Amino acid sequence: MKRALTKSTKPSSGLRRNRRRKPLLVLFRLVLSFAVLGVLWCGYILWSINSVTIPKTIPKADVAVVLGAALWNDRPSPGLKERLDHAYALYKEGKTDKLILTGGLDHNGSKLTEAEGMRRYLTGLGVPPDKLLLEPKATSTYENMLFSKAIIDREKFKSVIIVTHDYHTARSKEIAKYVGIERPVMAPFKSDVLKPVYNETREVLAFTKWKVDAVAMQFGVEIKVPEIAYFNH
Repeated sequence: MKRALTKSTKPSSGLRRNRRRKPLLVLFRLVLSFAVLGVLWCGYILWSINSVTIPKTIPKADVAVVLGAALWNDRPSPGLKERLDHAYALYKEGKTDKLILTGGLDHNGSKLTEAEGMRRYLTGLGVPPDKLLLEPKATSTYENMLFSKAIIDREKFKSVIIVTHDYHTARSKEIAKYVGIERPVMAPFKSDVLKPVYNETREVLAFTKWKVDAVAMQFGVEIKVPEIAYFNH
């Protein structure tokens, strides 16, 4: 009788194995769930990036904001040159009378701010210096928009064009509205020099960072870290 009771109270080997497997199963399900959510999130961001269409015409505006990118040896990198050429074309077409050039030091060895490098390039094309307004402090797209908004308010501009690459447009527009730029007209274009897969991949990360920062700022916390996609082109 004693032997039978002892035997019945001992857990079976199968039960012990199930108990050991249960935490692993829970962990596997959590990892799988996060992986699925990650794939869905990346898909949503890529859809947002690629849903941008290139407008056939751009309406006139008081000012165009040209978003900065890297300088190479104090000269515009190929990607930044594309943005400046696009802005210059809008200026020559009479779509805008003033340009805000926004971008600080990009920490890659350049001695000039991006704004100053952009100014030198455009004046070299013949744009009068008094048509160019410099914002030389921004180190992210959020700061590009925030600091440009201060210039827009100071100069009492009522309508704004934002010049950047197509893959950068969705996030730029969202941030512009976040800082209070009303009804921004986006002037996106496709790059002839940048690698789309590489830049879209970094833009997914930068867009995700912006979403996290936006939530943090709602609680009064501002994360002062340069965005992943900023020091490029």
